Amino acid sequence: MNIKLLFVLMIFLGTSCAQRNLVYFSDLPTGSAHEAPIKNYVQPTIQPDDILSITVSSLNPESNVLFNNVILPATANNGNVIAATKVSEGYLVDKTGYINFPVIGKVMLAGLTKEQATDKLTSEIKTHVKNPIVNVRFLNFKITVIGEVNAPSTFTVETEKINVLEALGLAGDMTAFGKRENVLIIREQQGVRRATRINLNNKDVLNSPFFYLQQNDIVYVEPSNREKAAEINPNNRYIPIWASIISTLGFVIVTIYYNR
Repeated sequence: MNIKLLFVLMIFLGTSCAQRNLVYFSDLPTGSAHEAPIKNYVQPTIQPDDILSITVSSLNPESNVLFNNVILPATANNGNVIAATKVSEGYLVDKTGYINFPVIGKVMLAGLTKEQATDKLTSEIKTHVKNPIVNVRFLNFKITVIGEVNAPSTFTVETEKINVLEALGLAGDMTAFGKRENVLIIREQQGVRRATRINLNNKDVLNSPFFYLQQNDIVYVEPSNREKAAEINPNNRYIPIWASIISTLGFVIVTIYYNR
């Protein structure tokens, strides 16, 4: 066998069997800490079709019942009040950005953060109740992870703060075929749909505005078609065996050639 031809064949096999980089942030230096201030987290803002939990507490029990949208049943003979029934499980933000709140009517909340919405509702309710305490949170803050992950699904996030790594963790992480260097994030805000790709092999993604997810974001992990096709093709299961045999033969031939 021609020695040069054998070397070329071995290089080709080694290249075709080369593994992809499956390590997140592989460019981070080992043995040293990496520190950077967090500047890319943006608090989610209220969007149309969001569902909000809004609770109001005050020293006035009647106002609490009224503003929390509950109905008191008739009292029992002994005067004890049976448990109140909540009318709705949340307030839907309509297409124009308003919610319809008891007593005060329509309130524009779209585009506000939770804190801003809390301040606005507190200011409105103060005209009816003394020293109200208002709490606002999202009931349908959800993200979707699909593609080359082990458990694709839509997940509801209670904390309303999640980054792309945490989202992948909920989905069971990427499969070996997922392109870590080319993850697609699709985001809709204020009637505009944006899509961008991030590289999870690169530490610079930690500063990306898409590293922290917003409600209704879609994370799509693109498959590496070449590797997946090779894995699916039943004929390719013999490639590692033949590569090992050829490498061994090559070593033997080269050893014999130079020792004769």
